[in-house]
Amino acid sequence: MREAMRLVLEGEGFLIEEAADGQTALAAIRERPPDLLFLDLNIPGVTGADVLTTARADPGFTGRIIVVTATGEEGRAAALRLGADEYFTKPFSPIALLRTVEQVLAGDGSWEA
Repeated sequence: MREAMRLVLEGEGFLIEEAADGQTALAAIRERPPDLLFLDLNIPGVTGADVLTTARADPGFTGRIIVVTATGEEGRAAALRLGADEYFTKPFSPIALLRTVEQVLAGDGSWEA
């Protein structure tokens, strides 16, 4: 899934960095905070929920966070409470991915619950 997302986003000119687990993600966030973080809550090591709350508590991180999950809509409220800007379910179309990225980066609030 990461590869498919990377291909779509790189095709639109985004610079992508990937992390395969929570600990690597946290180290990357601290080293070079991204403008936008895609986060699966079901990742190895440090949980996605812990990455989300740690990133939000870090004053050096001011980016947006999109939780990407196969869990379904039942996890939306919890992810938003933890600090996610958007909750995006798998599978998805490239168009839906790009539309969500545009909305979240625009910060217009139209995606928030």
